[in-house]
Amino acid sequence: MILACRFAAVVDARRALHVSAISVEATIYGGDAYQVVAPAVTGSLGILRGHAPLMVLLGSGTLRIDRGREQKSFTVSGGFLQVVDNQVTVLSESATAA
Repeated sequence: MILACRFAAVVDARRALHVSAISVEATIYGGDAYQVVAPAVTGSLGILRGHAPLMVLLGSGTLRIDRGREQKSFTVSGGFLQVVDNQVTVLSESATAA
C-alpha cells in the first residue's frame, strides 16, 4: 500500500495528455497530465484524454494542469489553446505562476 501511494503522483502515459504551455517570455510547462482546465473566452474548458480536436481563444484566468496528486496553476491572459491527438498546446500572451 505504501509503495502504491509513493508512486501515485506519477502520470500513467497510457491515460495522459501531453501538454505544452508557452508564453511570450518562456515555456511555462511541458509534460504529461491527466486533465487541463483552461479559461476560454466563452467560459472554463476541461480537457481529458480522447477529447475531440479543438482550437479555442483563451480569455483571462487560471490555467490548471492536473497531474494526479500534483497540480500546476498559471494565470494566463489571451492567446489560444489547441487539442489534437491527446496533445494540448497552450500559447498565451502572458502567463505567471498562480
